[in-house]
Amino acid sequence: MRAFTARSIVLTLALVVPLAGWACGDSEPPAPPVATPTLTLSYERAPAGSPLELTYRFVVADAASFAEDYRVFVHVVDADEERMWSDDHNPPVPTSQWQPGQTIEYTRTIFVPVFPYIGNATINIGLHSAKTQASGEQARLPLAGDDVGQRAYRVARLELLPQTENLFTIFKDGWHPAELAGDSGGVEWQWTKKEATLAFKNPKKDTLFYFDLDSPVARYVGGQQVRVIVGGQTVDEFPLGADQQLLRKIKISPAELGDAEMAELRISVDKAIVPALTPEAGSKDPRELGIRVFHSFVDPR
Repeated sequence: MRAFTARSIVLTLALVVPLAGWACGDSEPPAPPVATPTLTLSYERAPAGSPLELTYRFVVADAASFAEDYRVFVHVVDADEERMWSDDHNPPVPTSQWQPGQTIEYTRTIFVPVFPYIGNATINIGLHSAKTQASGEQARLPLAGDDVGQRAYRVARLELLPQTENLFTIFKDGWHPAELAGDSGGVEWQWTKKEATLAFKNPKKDTLFYFDLDSPVARYVGGQQVRVIVGGQTVDEFPLGADQQLLRKIKISPAELGDAEMAELRISVDKAIVPALTPEAGSKDPRELGIRVFHSFVDPR
């Protein structure tokens, strides 16, 4: 058995103490948060396919500075923390222009994807660099809040409901079958003809019609004029330019909806084309095409 002298014990302690200090006390302190994020939802329960207003708010820290324009990442995850969809975006005021103590607030409208999941979801957000590092990752900034890991912060909860909870709606005359972009992350649309009709169960109360559309056709006809008609009355009319995507939020009153159990909304375009008969279109498509509609949602909530 080895005998330990007082001198050997002192030498051993002299070696151990600095190692312990390096391991526990000399680690780099965490970086201070650059902002405090919050997110407010227009509804805490939302059926698949329905519109949702998201109001983002960042209170910039007093000592914050930003070396570049960071993107906001937004991840909606299920009960198992698996990501279902994202709303990543550039804030309307670039982060390089954010000032210490400033509050940045803005609202975005999304449509809840038709996703095979019903139940509670969590929304996590953060700020990440648009530049890819050598590791293939993108640097993220520290924020103040409920960090769920890797500088993603829990800011809201949402209950996802089945699509059948939405108002009963029928695409009647004037609609072509839905199309899906194979390389656009599941983006779907329907073409209208020169006129198209949407029928729905009459909610008999103030209603908002969300109308998300664009018009590749407009480049061939010098622009289009679009009318939305309910009960014989024009409730909205607007010009539509080439490759211009619009989201219209159209108010419809009970008087305009009438008293019938079913109501109808008609979309009318002043110009339409048949690509096969339009040489500059370079297409053999024989359909009559008016406008391209991404979302047409009647919301009486």
